[in-house]
Amino acid sequence: MPETPEVTEGILDWLGQAGRRPDGGLRFIDRAERATWFGWAEIRERALTACGGLQALGIEPGDRVALVFPTGIDFFTALFGAQLAGAVPVPLYPPARLGRTEEYLRRTARMLERSGARLVLAESRLCRTLGGAVEPALGCRALADLPPGTARPIQASPADLALIQFSSGTTVDPKPVALSHRAVAAQAEILAGFWPDTPDLRQSGVSWLPLYHDMGLIGCVFPALARDAPLTLFAPELFVARPALWLRTISRYRATVSPAPNFAYSLCLSRISDAEMEGVDLSGWQTALNGAESISPAVLRAFCERFAPWGFRPEAMTPVYGLSEAALAVTFSTLGRPYHVTRFDREELAREGRARVSAEGREIVSVGRPVPGFRLRIVDSGERDLPKGVVGRVWIQGPSLMDGYLDDPEATERTLRNGWLDTGDLGFLHDGELYLAGRAKDAVILRGRNHAPEEIERAVDEVPGLRPGSAVAVSWLPEDAPGEVLGLFVEATREATPEELAALPDACREAVLGATGLAVDRLEILAPGALPRTSSGKLRRGETLRLYLAGELALLEPAASLLAGALA
Repeated sequence: MPETPEVTEGILDWLGQAGRRPDGGLRFIDRAERATWFGWAEIRERALTACGGLQALGIEPGDRVALVFPTGIDFFTALFGAQLAGAVPVPLYPPARLGRTEEYLRRTARMLERSGARLVLAESRLCRTLGGAVEPALGCRALADLPPGTARPIQASPADLALIQFSSGTTVDPKPVALSHRAVAAQAEILAGFWPDTPDLRQSGVSWLPLYHDMGLIGCVFPALARDAPLTLFAPELFVARPALWLRTISRYRATVSPAPNFAYSLCLSRISDAEMEGVDLSGWQTALNGAESISPAVLRAFCERFAPWGFRPEAMTPVYGLSEAALAVTFSTLGRPYHVTRFDREELAREGRARVSAEGREIVSVGRPVPGFRLRIVDSGERDLPKGVVGRVWIQGPSLMDGYLDDPEATERTLRNGWLDTGDLGFLHDGELYLAGRAKDAVILRGRNHAPEEIERAVDEVPGLRPGSAVAVSWLPEDAPGEVLGLFVEATREATPEELAALPDACREAVLGATGLAVDRLEILAPGALPRTSSGKLRRGETLRLYLAGELALLEPAASLLAGALA
């Protein structure tokens, strides 16, 4: 583990020094796997031009400027241009799903309101789409529409806001996380410290992660800028369409580091053929970070086995834990060590919240130890520290914590307490490492016992006719029931046959019962893409239940509804 870095510089310092190394910069890969290269010095010059244009428009230090761009050079021109002008960029996601424009515009309008943006910068075609979300007084401008102006770069102080990053919004609407220059620089330095260059190895990265998400922007771009290093990027929609592009790009540019959520590794298992891997060499991929969502032990094992013939090593797989409110990383597994998976007695976890090792218990992946400068506490509902091996709320303290939720002192006070941040996650310590047991608000409660929804959802991943990683488990108390019921909502594949659809109810019930011992009370089969997700693709369990109870989920006809157990 690297030592806690001393932060003496920040984003604008790194940008001012950019271009020291000819191989440092950003490479963008398109659908045809063609590359476009921009060195860091050229990116700085483009940003200075944007800075002058923003200042000519009257943008002043502290103003918030929303950015709505796909992955490409224009995003970085706008991002760094706004920061050079002393403004606070607010990266927002561009529309990705056809047919959901109204939903997208509603969510974007809420985020613009929450962020207090004075201006929206967007790709030309998106300016037309955003017309319904942007107030006339706010205005939407494309970079090409900025007036000419002389850049007068502002020297930001460490306490000034560097970025407004919206939280994932898995349990509630996304909150605007206010991150200072000090916090962002501290996180970037922490991450860069894990991968120092050596005389024999120049570190480089590949990422398809969204640039409005902390793992993509803070985790990949800022450390590359700090080290004047090369980084290869392509759009998330390209990864979803062609997962092999990720592994092919890592191989082609000999990347040493590349992160992704668990679902990405799962998608590679189901969507990449041997033919697409022809000529691929993954032996240089030293760190495959896996975080941002619940991590499946089965997926880790399967990925390592599936891609071993192309040089992937198990010790490269690195489970991690972080969140927007910490500017990203909180814990890392030990680099270069095979990941740890431990089985814990399922009954004691559910009934007493105690983690007792058991040969036949529930598998949980370790997400490692705190990164340099961070500390952990596991506390009960009374905010008292719990002993090792007892499940409680995960509290963290470190140099890159947010200032708070923007203009929301009540939400900030509920989350930040005397320098500690309540993550809202449940977890416990075992052998000095953190194991996560789920989100506090997502826990499935049945007859007084807590169950992890992730374990229930993973149980149906291999059921024929279902989309892997597209299941939601929730519990609630209906008015006509004597106790809580377990509901499971699953998305069918577009290719599911009538026979597979007919067999889904029994197959899902048997899979859940066999894996967890729990009986599904209500099962609903949904159309592909019907489950609500965050902008970064995480499933929203609370929103799923709300939509279901309101009759607003897109169920397949005939709907497969089962009433059993408590409702029998």
